[in-house]
Amino acid sequence: MKDNARIAIIGGDAAGMSAASKIRREKPDAQVIVFEKGEHTSYSACGMPYYVSGVIETSRELIARSPDEFREKHGIDVRIRQEVTAIDPENRTLSVRRPGPDTDAVYQESYEKLLIATGASPVRPPVDGIDAPGIMGLSSLQSGIDMRAAVERVQPKRAVVVGGGYIGLEMVESLLELGCDVTLVDQAPQVMATLDKDMASIISDYLSSIGVHVLLNEPLRAFGRQSDGHVDAVLTENHTLPADLVILGLGVRPNSALAGSAGLSLGARDAIRVNRRMETSVPGIWSAGDCAESFHRVLEMPVHIALGTVANKHGMVAGTNMSGGDLEFPGVLGTAIMKVGDLEVARTGVSEREATEAGLRCRTTRIKSRTRAGYYPGSERIHVKLVVSEQEGTILGGQIVGGHGAGKRIDTVAASITGNLSARDLVNMDLSYAPPFSPVWDPVQTAARTLV
Repeated sequence: MKDNARIAIIGGDAAGMSAASKIRREKPDAQVIVFEKGEHTSYSACGMPYYVSGVIETSRELIARSPDEFREKHGIDVRIRQEVTAIDPENRTLSVRRPGPDTDAVYQESYEKLLIATGASPVRPPVDGIDAPGIMGLSSLQSGIDMRAAVERVQPKRAVVVGGGYIGLEMVESLLELGCDVTLVDQAPQVMATLDKDMASIISDYLSSIGVHVLLNEPLRAFGRQSDGHVDAVLTENHTLPADLVILGLGVRPNSALAGSAGLSLGARDAIRVNRRMETSVPGIWSAGDCAESFHRVLEMPVHIALGTVANKHGMVAGTNMSGGDLEFPGVLGTAIMKVGDLEVARTGVSEREATEAGLRCRTTRIKSRTRAGYYPGSERIHVKLVVSEQEGTILGGQIVGGHGAGKRIDTVAASITGNLSARDLVNMDLSYAPPFSPVWDPVQTAARTLV
């Protein structure tokens, strides 16, 4: 790669700016242009539920670096409010719509190498009333700003969250913080589909105990509207639920249409197909972040997992290779953690259900323990479930649900899977101990002991 190569990046959040920063470090003279259709770059999407509730006071606190900082301190040409509408791989050009009085003003920009980091968008089901004001989802920082403005304007008393995944549960917590009467609706038989049902039921029971109305097996049918068009109800198969505000937490879809229209191959869940070097099916084009596939280390197959940790690693790998380096992305485990109220929830690897569906012969265990020594103040209940291979006992996955101090223990399980360790290896691991932090046998090791 020549030192002053012209590199274009579509998307200015985690993956795009991680790659841009890596390229700038490796190739100080390269021309790096980032096109971002929104107004913000390099922000923490994971912090948005806490901004909506007011726990985080200003949106500026969620921004790692502004467009001006990238331009002035790092020499990266960040162009906000400019949307790439088409890619011409043969001629290596982009069609870009820029802001102005003529909204159809489009110009052409050439590139030598291209990274597509267009992210993902919240799923919006095609039901009647879906476009009513007051029905919102979280994706970009601007969506979080808009949601907080709506909360301040509407002052909702009754809120309905549709979907019981990570964002849905985090927004349940935010809405409770705002004093709302909250109903959670999910068409699935459990919340948190990435967990096994026996672990998910602990979450449902807890939600009910703190006053959340939990309705499972409830397919969404439509939204009711007031005379001014604002949402006023969620209609499910069996209920009409009054609502001043509706939050969609139905997951996300990769923003891959731009890539697909340019002839790039799509893969898992229509994410952009990439190899371990984050290269797409078209030479000279890479992809990273929530729009791209990942390789699952346990399932050994392409998957689509939209997480900020993954996007940042994708971007680093793509930026290294676009700079002339040689780096492969090792894969994902889907490690994730969240909390709702005082309950922490975490998971990694594969669940028992996922292992069975993939044809992996496995054994499981589930134990109850304490986050600290039982006699120490503040000790909380913790539930740990491990999934291991049937013969060797190799750790394939883990799930943790419990009180304060429970969730981050999932990292021990993730490290064990990454190291291809067995349950016996985990039992013998020299983990730390003191009464304020753990029982003598850490709960993760207690679970592993039942499998050896």
